[in-house]
Amino acid sequence: MNADPRIDPADLRPSDPAAARALQDRLAPLVRAEPVDPGRVSLVAGLDVTYAPGDDRLVAAAVVLSAQTLEVVDSAAVAAEPRFPYVPGLFAFREVPPLLEAIGRLRVAPDVFACDGFGLAHPRRFGLACHIGLLLDRPAFGIGKSPFVGTAEPPAEERGSWTPLIDAGEVVGRAVRTRSGVKPVYVSIGHRIDLAGATELALRLAPNYRVPEPIRRADRLSRDRLAAL
Repeated sequence: MNADPRIDPADLRPSDPAAARALQDRLAPLVRAEPVDPGRVSLVAGLDVTYAPGDDRLVAAAVVLSAQTLEVVDSAAVAAEPRFPYVPGLFAFREVPPLLEAIGRLRVAPDVFACDGFGLAHPRRFGLACHIGLLLDRPAFGIGKSPFVGTAEPPAEERGSWTPLIDAGEVVGRAVRTRSGVKPVYVSIGHRIDLAGATELALRLAPNYRVPEPIRRADRLSRDRLAAL
């Protein structure tokens, strides 16, 4: 997997929050939506990060599942110390470096990355999934358990129902009911995928639980590794 040549890896280390926000503003126009046929997706990597109490350690995990069987194909986890302050909207600068290291340890190349977080559903339209998608130049989308920006009408109670997530008059994602009668998740594109494809993938990857299986597995792996430190 090659990074987008327009992205300098040094950009992952801004000097302060103001520089980080300016970087997100500069990179946001590079995000693009592209149609993705979920039926042709073979491998999906779920990404998640767990922090230790006190916020002095974290574990970033990448778990690759077969999109057809939901069996784990590969996984990797990396322990690290946060290198950027805790600032809402700038979590990517804490989480992307160890996530990229975990991805680099995978023995397979995922077709799509599913991130625990947001993509366009972000104040500067450049959340974690956008960072990952642009840096790897691969399709990526985000799944949030609650909206970070914007509002959405509650979708119908049936699994598969959705409503648009709207911020400042712009559709930035969808509230998607992955289980009937259970709270929706919030899907937004990160890069090189469209909202319809991201929604369909989120549903296909969540046959039994609210959160799609790749992210659930990454969450479990990161928690288990952190507990073992």
